[in-house]
Amino acid sequence: MNKFFTSAILFTTCIFLHAQDVSYNIEMTGAAANGTYTPFWHMSNRQGLGSIDTKNGYLRAGISGNHAFAKSNLSIEYAADVVVAKNMTSPLFVQQAFADISWRMFTLSLGQKERWSNFKNHRLTTGGLTESGNSRPIPQIRIEVPEYWDLLGTSGWFTMRGHLAYGWFSDEDWQKDFVAEGKSRTVGVRYHSKAAYFKLGNEKKFPLTYEFGLEMAAQFGGTTYNMLNVPGETNHNPARPKDYLSVLIPTKGDSQYNVHDQSNISGNQLGSWHTAITWHAKEWQLGIYYEHTFEDHSQMFWEYGLWTEQLVGLQLTLKNGRWIRGINIEYFNLKNQSGPIYHDSNNKIPDQISCVDNNYNHHTYNGWFNYGMIIGTPLATSPVYNTDGVLSTYNNRVEAFHLGVEGEPFNELAYRILLTKSNNWGTYGNPFTEIRENISGLFEFTYSPKRFKGWSISASFAFDQGELYNDNTGGMLSIRKTGIINLFK
Repeated sequence: MNKFFTSAILFTTCIFLHAQDVSYNIEMTGAAANGTYTPFWHMSNRQGLGSIDTKNGYLRAGISGNHAFAKSNLSIEYAADVVVAKNMTSPLFVQQAFADISWRMFTLSLGQKERWSNFKNHRLTTGGLTESGNSRPIPQIRIEVPEYWDLLGTSGWFTMRGHLAYGWFSDEDWQKDFVAEGKSRTVGVRYHSKAAYFKLGNEKKFPLTYEFGLEMAAQFGGTTYNMLNVPGETNHNPARPKDYLSVLIPTKGDSQYNVHDQSNISGNQLGSWHTAITWHAKEWQLGIYYEHTFEDHSQMFWEYGLWTEQLVGLQLTLKNGRWIRGINIEYFNLKNQSGPIYHDSNNKIPDQISCVDNNYNHHTYNGWFNYGMIIGTPLATSPVYNTDGVLSTYNNRVEAFHLGVEGEPFNELAYRILLTKSNNWGTYGNPFTEIRENISGLFEFTYSPKRFKGWSISASFAFDQGELYNDNTGGMLSIRKTGIINLFK
């Protein structure tokens, strides 16, 4: 990891010296709360820059820019920023360090980059079910077609985009500090992600478009200590060339895998189906999107009836709106998880029943977490809330309703409101004795004075009310400065 970040920073520095105009950003954020935790929406979907501690903050500084090479289709975009933090996952860490090298429709992305979920306004949504922007970025090597690319010479009526990525988790030192003695933790785990999305329709010629696609991700390789929270139980997970292929095309593990992966599927595999229908009017845009999540192969298709593990959203964008510029309404349901019965086939009962998906948890890799935060939706409770030092989510059976609204009523003043109501059942293996209700909200205002170019200040109030996170209220203040460094002026 140290070698990787050193190389990434040196590479970014070389580009920095070659470019003429480079952007810089400096941000100082502080939060304080009254209650058990920092309120949910001061904690979640912030690319891991949140903390459950009632007093936390950070100073962030970075550079970014891009450079296009003359007389070619080659360009480079880059960024690097460092965070100094108080009461967060680490006191000092690199948040981003990446270079995106683009040629024609292709991009090679190297490093650690903040990314958001697909088809949704990340400022107003609860987040994607496989990857949402809830946790710290994961270092990776990623080949992608980031923008829709015309297929079969259809003049933009049938297009596709997608990516293929391999990387690694960097939170093993954090796990050592967080995980209790004798409880399960991992070292050297690899990351894999892939997606393909297709679009029917050309909004430049007709306003209706239909998008659909598949997103999948996996954890593999590395070593698991105290597997299944059994002290001394060590499991070495293979990361041979064939295992990189096994997560690309999911298959059962061979004899070098533990018995769970031999009878089921190698590594921790999960993903989402996506679909969206959008009407693109001249001054407004209205869309409905649907996302279904699955674990391993369970309910990847309709093995156990209709899909109920879902996020359904309706989003309206008013392009020239002032008091209201965007509205997002969502319904989220993860309480069924394919059903309450699980059975691996054996000699006595040959039928395979792969229900009880236990979303985001995993027998080998603990779960789909990075620095204790769920990589998917934050509506399932992240392990950082656990007081017993166990790296697991104790609440993934959730049903929720969500509203997000934003606007810019005045030229220098913008606002954002998030309101979320959830019912929580715990997990199938460890259910709550009663349904725990929770209401979380955020009211945020951002002032960007024109006379102080590049400066902005955001102030927000957030709250939780209910039995899940208890009653919390808190404020957050962020001061930001952006600008251009003219190296050769």
